[in-house]
Amino acid sequence: MTFLNALSAEFAKLFTTRLWWILALTLFLYVGAMAGGLGALFGWAASNADASASAGVSPLPEGLNLHAVIYSMATTIGYVFPVLLGAFAVTGEFRHQTLTPTFLATPRRGIVLSAKVLSMLIVGAGLGVVAWLATVGLGAAALGAFDLETGLGAEDSWTMIARGVLAMALWAAVGVGLGTLVPSQVAALIIVIAFTQFVEPTLRLAASFNEVTASIARFLPGAASDALVGASFYSIATPGGGSEALLWWQGGIILLAIAIAATVGGYFTSWRRDVT
Repeated sequence: MTFLNALSAEFAKLFTTRLWWILALTLFLYVGAMAGGLGALFGWAASNADASASAGVSPLPEGLNLHAVIYSMATTIGYVFPVLLGAFAVTGEFRHQTLTPTFLATPRRGIVLSAKVLSMLIVGAGLGVVAWLATVGLGAAALGAFDLETGLGAEDSWTMIARGVLAMALWAAVGVGLGTLVPSQVAALIIVIAFTQFVEPTLRLAASFNEVTASIARFLPGAASDALVGASFYSIATPGGGSEALLWWQGGIILLAIAIAATVGGYFTSWRRDVT
């Protein structure tokens, strides 16, 4: 029962703070506004071709599933939230020294870390549900207002949503790994924001201009996440749509491998050190 007790303790630590619902609410508003706004923009452009051309709105690539791109904003831009939650779940313990009583109650540190990873996988999936509710709900409403296809009756759309929830769960586990590698809360925050909002988007955009670099960029974490989901805003934001994406299961394996590598690395460094 030690692992179950540790798992229960991890949920108690999280849900007795305000962090989880603040992140969930911010995530909902952020991705929902982006999905609804883009849905309205592209819906207007499709209904007013001449006006949109004069306004400088580029036509969408032929064969593009617009609804899938709109809905996938949940993970394309929203994945930073489960990463932050997972990282804060670890770095907060170092900052406030709550690991000391935790390790006294459960001396086997591997069990504590495993329980933290599993709890964040579950909570990350919950954030995924929140994000996809926002993008599907507001995005479909915007598309429907202009009589565009919403795709809600297609099985592929719901499969994409399920993979999107899985992606968000894996991102939360990546956050736990980052937190164990970088116990400083400020440093972890800077790394997450800088990498997700600037470094990787810049690398993906720069790499898209060359076939060789574009094929390498497919293995970046965000690109792997997009491959797992099966849709991404980058398909219309990069020249020529970028290179051919990885298969969905390949993207999932890459994200999982990153989470495992970071967590194991953190376990053998900061996690086994004295915390007092």
